[in-house]
Amino acid sequence: MSPQSGGIDVFIGTVRDATKGKAVIKLEFEAYVPMALKEMEKIAREAFYKWPVQKLLIHHRVGVLQIGEVPVIIAVSCAHRDAAFEACRYVIDKLKQTVPIWKKEIFEDGEVWVAAHP
Repeated sequence: MSPQSGGIDVFIGTVRDATKGKAVIKLEFEAYVPMALKEMEKIAREAFYKWPVQKLLIHHRVGVLQIGEVPVIIAVSCAHRDAAFEACRYVIDKLKQTVPIWKKEIFEDGEVWVAAHP
């Protein structure tokens, strides 16, 4: 947070208990860390360029996560709330599109690797 911040928007993604109606037991995230960090830095630079962002946080965990745990947090502060909301949405959407993170969904009857992005 900075003294000029009038709006701070935070996105917290959690592990939910179902995907497409199928019960999820847990998730496992893997990433190509050097490239993921570079891509997250690029996304942050883009957000600072497109909006009057004062502070920005991007964090994505890797490893095994249980239902209810938090794999991703995005926080953006700007002078005004509209810019904070827009920048935060941009960052999470871009992260899911471009950062090399993969997730494995583990079900009672098996598991499947899926891209963490659509």
